[in-house]
Amino acid sequence: MGYDPQPEGSHYIDGAYVDDSAGEVIEVIYPATGEVIAKVHAATPAVVDRALAAAARAQVIWAAMTGRERGRVLVDAARLMRERNRELSELETLDTGKPLQETLVADATSGADALEYFGGLAGSLTGEHIQLGEDWVYTVREALGVCVGIGAWNYPTQIACWKAAPALACGNAMVFKPSETTPLSALKVAEILIEAGAPAGLFNVVQGMGAVGGQLVGDPRVAKVSLTGSAATGRKVYAAAAGEMKHVTMELGGKSPLVVFEDAELENAVSGAINGNFYSSGQVCSNGTRVFVHRAIKEAFLERLTERLKGAVIGDPMDEATSFGPMVSARQMEIVQGFIAQGEAEGARLVYGGKRLERPGFYLEPTVFADVTDGMVIAREEIFGPVMAVLDFEDEDEVIARANDTVYGLSAGVFTRDISRAHRVIGRLQAGSCFVNSYNDAPVEAPFGGVKASGVGRENSKAAIEHYSQLKSVYVRMGDVEAPF
Repeated sequence: MGYDPQPEGSHYIDGAYVDDSAGEVIEVIYPATGEVIAKVHAATPAVVDRALAAAARAQVIWAAMTGRERGRVLVDAARLMRERNRELSELETLDTGKPLQETLVADATSGADALEYFGGLAGSLTGEHIQLGEDWVYTVREALGVCVGIGAWNYPTQIACWKAAPALACGNAMVFKPSETTPLSALKVAEILIEAGAPAGLFNVVQGMGAVGGQLVGDPRVAKVSLTGSAATGRKVYAAAAGEMKHVTMELGGKSPLVVFEDAELENAVSGAINGNFYSSGQVCSNGTRVFVHRAIKEAFLERLTERLKGAVIGDPMDEATSFGPMVSARQMEIVQGFIAQGEAEGARLVYGGKRLERPGFYLEPTVFADVTDGMVIAREEIFGPVMAVLDFEDEDEVIARANDTVYGLSAGVFTRDISRAHRVIGRLQAGSCFVNSYNDAPVEAPFGGVKASGVGRENSKAAIEHYSQLKSVYVRMGDVEAPF
């Protein structure tokens, strides 16, 4: 039996569900039908205060435990998530509209990977000894304290775990605010952590919109803010955190290039472009939405892409045969429809799709534009929907310059059989998470994050430890202290 989409309470604080009906009502809408499947309340200031107080109390208890003890809790939480993968995946599908075919392999499983990986690292987070003659220095890796996580709506379970796992491994506590569009899944992550042995209050979930996020970011008890969201939101949150000298991780948007050279293996290049534009109905921050295809193979690429897109199974996300689902919300669908209209108005060639489907829910066809030029809106702005822009190129230096001509720098990919060219081009592309003959792989072992307007800091891998801990150095003098007087 799956989870009831209506949670026991809107928030999860100090190890229990909490509600306050004074908070604004947030309707949870199933994107496949447009129906309201649950309701939660936004956190009132008192609820936010309660969550932060609980986190501060729990953090002291948690930080006093050994790293191995903390790791054991995280690894056990990963085991519970894997055992309940189907129930968690079904809830994620109700929350986001993403097909069950996808959520079963990419959401709770990815969250469990993060908990397991950082659980394994927790016991190894040590300092170092630095000998200086007979004197010496030792360093201690310490927790930051209370961390705030602010999630996006495209991967609610995964994002909650990507933020919680390194934070908790380092001895911090967290208050997590999911997107108001997808408030359900993080509550189950909180439940599972408690069941796995985390102290009450260690990982709290509060619902709400920008005002709730603002209260969390501005609270003096908070040492660190980690946001996944748009570049515009990131600038505001980063500025607010900087005003209080808080640590930050900003995982923001992109307009990433995917470069397909004339010697690319065509089928694999088309697969990479599909994964980088239409997985999750295009609602992925790292998507390679500017597909630069060498003029010599452009028409062959478009022809094969069109054939492959005809094989997309668009339907009920709860049917495992469905491979392409709805947009997350009516608002997001309308935004993407606006971009499609702009693409047509600017003279891009509509090769495939472009229409809303005649069915309930927020379904748009997979859409491909060709003959796109660098100045078009669809080539400059992040669309966050199933819209691919195919641009022509002929020269390597030219395509690198054009690929880098963007404020963003999250991801980049290259398809070529020439291994020297692959590494040479990737070496010159301004992006944090890159791919050679692949696209959008995100194993927890690898750092993930962007450069330029796509963010600051890294999630996942050992690199994340640096963003959730700080070093204390201690100088030890073994002899007498000299002084000038």
